[in-house]
Amino acid sequence: MQLYPVETGNFKLDGGAMFGVVPKGIWQRTNPADSNNQIDIAARSLLIEDGDRLILIDTGMGNKQSDKFFGYYNRWGNHTIDGSLNKIGFTRDDITDVFLTHLHFDHCGGCIQWNKDRTGYEPAFKNAKFWTNEDHWKWATKPNAREKASFLKENLLPMQESGQLNFIKRKSDHFQSDSELGFGIHFVDGHTDKQMLPQLSYKGQDLVFMADLLPTVGHIPLPYVMGYDTRPLLTLTEKELFLNKAVSEEFYLFFEHDAHNELCTLKETEKGVRLEDTYTFDRIFN
Repeated sequence: MQLYPVETGNFKLDGGAMFGVVPKGIWQRTNPADSNNQIDIAARSLLIEDGDRLILIDTGMGNKQSDKFFGYYNRWGNHTIDGSLNKIGFTRDDITDVFLTHLHFDHCGGCIQWNKDRTGYEPAFKNAKFWTNEDHWKWATKPNAREKASFLKENLLPMQESGQLNFIKRKSDHFQSDSELGFGIHFVDGHTDKQMLPQLSYKGQDLVFMADLLPTVGHIPLPYVMGYDTRPLLTLTEKELFLNKAVSEEFYLFFEHDAHNELCTLKETEKGVRLEDTYTFDRIFN
């Protein structure tokens, strides 16, 4: 097995929304805000090369939305999913599976693109199976008012219409050690219903793809919960359980949304679980 970080593009989000009730004077020590009160955010996917399978975890926003839509997110930098895949010797057509932690637009938007004539949509990965879970699919396709703007029909319905949509068989409410794709999955419900966090054993280490349970290293302290979460008190419980497990089992945490840190480890302190160190992916695994 080989793993590769895949940068799909950076953007910005409101710092207050990203840190909920935590005062700006505290959160901007780790995540400095610009003049619009926005902070740097990444959309970092992970590619798993395992035998004849190429599994991509999440796809970023994609490029099919309007300029007005993207204007809210102030995209920056030169990363694209095609450029990142090309650097490691692959193309979209090589991808056999796309695993989606959840179906918010910044995680699944890249699954679907305009067709050649821009008259409709088509899968951006024509040879891939798209993987979610049935409970989350129902949650996303019949969205509550709070999340409706994040679950976009143009991202979801074409997946179903393509015949490429598949559901992970959920065997546990919290963690299952294996799946159809060969890795473990943590199920968490605080951010959105049945978000899935992959856990992989790689080169003697356990690595967990954090998605939106822990967006950045600045979110490690328990009360640092996003305003976007649908069940923030549940996120507190899920974070505490996971962070304690991450310390005791010495996990490496892989960040999807931290624009400046790819990996970190944690340690126990008098104040609770805190950051031990940050790393580039190459420093640990190459």
